[in-house]
Amino acid sequence: MTNEVLTGAEAIVRSLELLGVTDVFGLPGGAILPTYDPLMDSKKLRHILVRHEQGAGHAAEGYASASGRVGVCIATSGPGATNLVTAIADAYMDSVPLLAITGQVGSHLIGTDAFQEADIVGITMPITKHSFLVTKPEDVPEAIAAAYLIASTGRPGPVLVDVTKDAQQNKAEFIWPPKVDLPGYKPVTKPHGKQIQAAAALIKEAKKPIFYVGGGIVRSGAAKELLKLAELVGAPVTTTLMARGAFPDSHPQHLGMPGMHGTVPAVMGLQRSDLLITLGARFDDRVTGVAKSFAPDAKVIHVDIDPAEIGKIRFADVPIVGDAKEVITELTAELTTALKGKQPDMGEWWEFLNGLLERYPLGYAPHDDGKLDPQLVIKRIGEISGPEAIFAAGVGQHQMWSAQFIKYERPNSWLNSGGAGTMGYSVPAAMGAKVAQPERLVWAIDGDGCFQMTNQELATCTINNIPIKVAIINNSSLGMVRQWQTLFYDKRYSNTDLNTGTDTIMVPDFVKLAEAYGCLAIRVEKEEEIDAAIKLAIETNDRPVVIDFIVGRDAMVWPMVPAGVSNDQVQYARDAAPVWDGEE
Repeated sequence: MTNEVLTGAEAIVRSLELLGVTDVFGLPGGAILPTYDPLMDSKKLRHILVRHEQGAGHAAEGYASASGRVGVCIATSGPGATNLVTAIADAYMDSVPLLAITGQVGSHLIGTDAFQEADIVGITMPITKHSFLVTKPEDVPEAIAAAYLIASTGRPGPVLVDVTKDAQQNKAEFIWPPKVDLPGYKPVTKPHGKQIQAAAALIKEAKKPIFYVGGGIVRSGAAKELLKLAELVGAPVTTTLMARGAFPDSHPQHLGMPGMHGTVPAVMGLQRSDLLITLGARFDDRVTGVAKSFAPDAKVIHVDIDPAEIGKIRFADVPIVGDAKEVITELTAELTTALKGKQPDMGEWWEFLNGLLERYPLGYAPHDDGKLDPQLVIKRIGEISGPEAIFAAGVGQHQMWSAQFIKYERPNSWLNSGGAGTMGYSVPAAMGAKVAQPERLVWAIDGDGCFQMTNQELATCTINNIPIKVAIINNSSLGMVRQWQTLFYDKRYSNTDLNTGTDTIMVPDFVKLAEAYGCLAIRVEKEEEIDAAIKLAIETNDRPVVIDFIVGRDAMVWPMVPAGVSNDQVQYARDAAPVWDGEE
């Protein structure tokens, strides 16, 4: 049988179709134009034209994070490709499966500083799992297939395929499936049996064990397995910023989120434990504080599919390399036999933790400045929307309040930029999530600073019938930076006032801006208006909705572990002494 002869551009489109890709986000330009011509004829690929390539990257991230599928974005060479870099770095930090396809100048022009030339393979090498440069049309199918495989297996992450213009234009035999040869790339998914036995022995002996759960549980799809293991052991569970929803907030064993703005029980539970059951977490500095003082008396079981993470920051007494789902399944089976229906005795441990839960509940102090309390706004969005919704947050105070005050009951319901902390993530990520999960209610919870970085994608949403809801938590400031200036810089507010929601000036007026983009736009300034606005947004599905919530600029995120100190110094509220008093 003779294989079809296709241009490299046609091969790109056909390869994506055969891989099962259905949605791509992109923006054309000269070097990728050959691919956009056959893309127009595809009956299987929906292309969504964004207004900025960064929006394409974040939309692909949101698509992947909401669905578990590989997100795909396309851009041209030079500035088109470099505009993807922030999203690619973001995906790398948060282990998001992403396939970025970029056009490149003709192969004979590479290295000549040709128009719109940039070495995007070199630029992205530190922030991708792998980057391919394709200069021949016959190499296109293998490169696309390999990139898709790498992005979606092992520790998920971004892969870039850069295709020269002549490789797109020239023809070659299209061979599918291609032979994908990746020497050295053999992700370990199945754990070693001896390590499973050793982990079970530590858990059985521990008096104060605690689950330290990271985003790897979400990426692995291991939430159900985690629930079964946690209930078998009976130990407390903490879920990091990237793992919110991996374990139900309503479960009595859940202590909440640990870290810089985590709950006191979660932070202190980790500090006072004698065993960390670490699943798909990487001992990030925002969780550990000063690493050498983190959980000082605890032994460590560390499960991760990426062997480079184990021992990188904290020595693991029992290192287990493998897919979280497979590891937890085997560990549960081993413990079921070892425990013989009897949980380890943790009476004193739970007495201590329950005392913390009672003394330090998550809450906030209402302000009397005449503005809305941002915590209340976000809490009501979560309560009215329910656990089946998806919430994508920007970065800053509103991100932390969203992680704290919305109750997450299922994985893939919370999307945010955790590792990179990328402002502008929320709106395009919500857009991508809505494309991936059109039947779900999708909120972008954004700050007035973040919103101004990528709000142009509201035009994309309106034109493509992607009715996301956007809640702007408008404190007229770069809120988290202002909080640090309040606490650590003598209230010297250097360049943090945005003038977006003050009494005297409102630039821009977000309601007028949203209306210009074809959205339903609402401004909310009174507490009694909050619920009605949220319900109207939920009921409106013929266009995007933007709600401008005018909140107080002095509200702060608490609890807080200041940077550079031990987690023992966690503060429950401003001007409060550190929680830990040295006694259990």
